[in-house]
Amino acid sequence: MTAPVEPVPWLGPDSGAPLGVPLVDLLDRVLATGVVISGDLVIAIAEVPLVRLSLHALLASVSERVPAPWSDGGPL
Repeated sequence: MTAPVEPVPWLGPDSGAPLGVPLVDLLDRVLATGVVISGDLVIAIAEVPLVRLSLHALLASVSERVPAPWSDGGPL
């Protein structure tokens, strides 16, 4: 039997906060800075690639303080 793994304490601004990061704080941080997700999936039989799927996604928030790069307000 292995020994239990010790949790790593959160060294954020609230050092008295419980361990870990709440989901709301994590989503806020991700949307504030943005995140890029990229991946490839290849389905092959006998080492012959048959199907390739590529995923490229950008997740970020929209701010009214940052003006749109186009003059007419955009496609919306």
